Amino acid sequence: MTKGFPAQEFKTRVAKAQAYMAQQGLDAILLTTEPDVRYFTGYLTRFWESPCRPWFLVIPSTGNPIAVIPSIGAVLMARTWITDIRTWRAPDLDDDGVSLLADTLRNIGPRIVTPSGLQSYLRMPLTDFTRLNAALPQPIGADGGIVQALRLVKSDAEIKKIRTACQIANRAFARVPEIAQAGVPLERVYRDFQRLCLDEGADWVPYLAGAAAPGGYGDVISPADDRPLAAGDVLMLDTGLVHDGYFCDFDRNFAVGDVSAEVDAAHGALIEATHAAFFAARPGASAADLFHVMDKIVTGGAGGSDAGRYGHGLGMNLTEWPSLIPTDATALTSGMVLTLEPSIEIAPGMALVHEENIVIRDTGAEWLSQPYGHVMTRLCT
Repeated sequence: MTKGFPAQEFKTRVAKAQAYMAQQGLDAILLTTEPDVRYFTGYLTRFWESPCRPWFLVIPSTGNPIAVIPSIGAVLMARTWITDIRTWRAPDLDDDGVSLLADTLRNIGPRIVTPSGLQSYLRMPLTDFTRLNAALPQPIGADGGIVQALRLVKSDAEIKKIRTACQIANRAFARVPEIAQAGVPLERVYRDFQRLCLDEGADWVPYLAGAAAPGGYGDVISPADDRPLAAGDVLMLDTGLVHDGYFCDFDRNFAVGDVSAEVDAAHGALIEATHAAFFAARPGASAADLFHVMDKIVTGGAGGSDAGRYGHGLGMNLTEWPSLIPTDATALTSGMVLTLEPSIEIAPGMALVHEENIVIRDTGAEWLSQPYGHVMTRLCT
């Protein structure tokens, strides 16, 4: 199983960014977050879990990127295709890379931007960002969606990694009957399911959510508790496991023994909605179009639920742009990877959620996760 990308993959991404920059008359893009830095460099490490050090990557309007990073990361960065690596000893309570970064940017030009739209954030102290701006000829501006536009459309090499992540999760979900049955506490199911994901080839499992309750469930983000599964429960597991830096994100509902006819019908409606969106997902349609296709089935067109959306983008992050909501007019393009995630209310405060992963192709959508059947897998009582 090949890990990483050839250098040309990153050079192509940089060239596309520089073409956008030329159109806008920009000198450089400043990047501070893990996925954005990794997108242009291949710099993959779990060390970002430590918040005590900032990391910077500068994409100039011409030439190769410049890494401005703590010295502890220099050896690993040197294993990527990046050759201009400037370091400081961090953490530094007086100057944590600000002067080094300011010198780098001043030598490139005054028109510096950084991602600043929805689903972006700045990963450095606000006081340091203020100091950085004061040291530059003009304040850092917004990138106008350049990085978002690039990451929105995946290369075939990226899609292959997401597909592999989905295949790993497919195999783990198929083994859930080995670990889940009546009498097993939900928190144990969570631990064992993560083990299954690792056994099947996941690098790590940074996201696992779910629920278990009779007749549906009230929410899908609470931590697992020690309540044992019981006959009549619906168990839902939603995993975002990682393969070589790329996520899958889909769920499966399981019935513990027999469930009510209402639950079975609701689950069937979710499958129908997902398939309807799959067939509607093609270039020229919009994110909002997919929302309405699913909403017509699950609510009769009432406008959705409090969950807020029926899916989203997927890739280096668990959730990416766009959002499948009524107001998102983002046009679907070949190479976009999406989740389809409709939810349906069974009774007040009780719902079911179903999720699949797809990629948009020139002729329509293609499944990345193996689509689930209309009948939930039954677990032993």
